[in-house]
Amino acid sequence: MGSIAVCPGSFDPITYGHLDIIKRGAKVFEEVYVCVLNNASKQPLFTVDERCELIREVTKEMPNVIVESYRGLLIDYVREKNAQAILRGLRAVSDFEYEMQITSMNRVLDENIETFFMMTNNQYSFLSSSIVKEVAKYKGDISELVPEVVEKALKTKFVNE
Repeated sequence: MGSIAVCPGSFDPITYGHLDIIKRGAKVFEEVYVCVLNNASKQPLFTVDERCELIREVTKEMPNVIVESYRGLLIDYVREKNAQAILRGLRAVSDFEYEMQITSMNRVLDENIETFFMMTNNQYSFLSSSIVKEVAKYKGDISELVPEVVEKALKTKFVNE
């Protein structure tokens, strides 16, 4: 059985920080499922289908990366894919407490699935989808923060604002 990881998130939209974790994870694991989750506590800018399509576009050169969406518990999706690991990126200490809670809950649900944390590249440690959306909304330069296809999609979303 090959090593399979699931890299979950809302990816609204995907940033270079997310892409950094996915690329590095794809070097470590034989397969990486990027799982777009619908976070009920967030009001998304992009639909789940739009987010999946953007991620597919920016990961198309990575043959071992598969992009899907899922509604439900992450741990159920991980089991469906026969994955052994959940791959998460950490930007700063502030992420750690939240991630620790999620990881602890996942261990209660299935102690056989491990969570692997990767530190985001320092140049992206400040980066979040929320920041990118805010800057894009006010027509700031986001070209260093997201791939070109994502930048175009954001400009299209905010064209009438």
